[in-house]
Amino acid sequence: MDITALNAQKTTPVAPMIDPFGRAITYLRVSVTDRCDFRCTYCMAEHMTFLPKKDLLSLEELDRLCSTFIDKGVRKIRLTGGEPLVRKNIMHLIGSLSRHIEAGALDELTLTTNGSQLSRYAEELAACGIKRINVSLDTLDAEKFKTITRWGDLAQVLRGIDAAQKAGIHIKLNAVALKGFNDHEVPDMLRWAHGRGMDMTLIETMPMGEIDLDRTDQYLPLSMLRASLARQFTMTDIPYQTGGPARYVQISETGGRLGFITPMTHNFCENCNRVRITCTGTLYMCLGQEDAADLREPLRASADNALLSEAIDNAILRKPKGHDFIIDRRHNRPAVSRHMSVTGG
Repeated sequence: MDITALNAQKTTPVAPMIDPFGRAITYLRVSVTDRCDFRCTYCMAEHMTFLPKKDLLSLEELDRLCSTFIDKGVRKIRLTGGEPLVRKNIMHLIGSLSRHIEAGALDELTLTTNGSQLSRYAEELAACGIKRINVSLDTLDAEKFKTITRWGDLAQVLRGIDAAQKAGIHIKLNAVALKGFNDHEVPDMLRWAHGRGMDMTLIETMPMGEIDLDRTDQYLPLSMLRASLARQFTMTDIPYQTGGPARYVQISETGGRLGFITPMTHNFCENCNRVRITCTGTLYMCLGQEDAADLREPLRASADNALLSEAIDNAILRKPKGHDFIIDRRHNRPAVSRHMSVTGG
């Protein structure tokens, strides 16, 4: 069945998904590809082996999966990767999923991107109802950007940000805090982002997948970085939420917001409303645990969604209370074997 036919398919809403700890699952993150045109040092090895393209779900299958989750109470979908905009014909999927926004069944369709393809797709994304995106950007120094991404071009990313803002898309910058690399640059990045009307979020590096570096050399607790920033900025905790795990402060000197995502020093599991699907149809109930459920088999086993819905329900009942991330000299191996690009951030 193609996406056009899916658009006309009617489904019957069912009860919302509640996990064993009483948390409603309303946020779905979907990795549409494990491939990326960068090789960020904290995320991937330089020479990655990616999944065979034949193993990936088709765009039609991804649409059906997302639509089933919407019928089961999901109100926000974020497309991730790898880099989602390198997936062939990705705008066909985004355009189709936008029907749920128009129908009022979905509050937000968004994506996280490295920005490399934004200048190409910004206007189309805006036309599909994308109002807000996250752009991963760890430095504004072109040479350091080349170092951290291995293959990236900062100028290309900045052109993409320009194009997205021109198209009316609000941007939030995501920066992974890396000790000795970008920690001293954060104040200037913050001023730059807020000066352009962009929020910014700082993220602690997470022990996922084998990389070419020792993460203990990269890891910077955000409690330390926040204390450093407090010497330059007046920060006030605010209840602002975007549906994700960030805790926000208002910066008096810039008028903008700064978020902190702290999976290591202060995990955000108590209010977790998220599950993640890989591009092969594997559902991970927690980013930091290996337990998963195969949705590809029930998806392909029947033309209706009964088996798929049952598999989702069974998986949600196994959602754990939280993750067990640790980074120190005694725990310098990945907490989980898969790379972030497999699950989607």
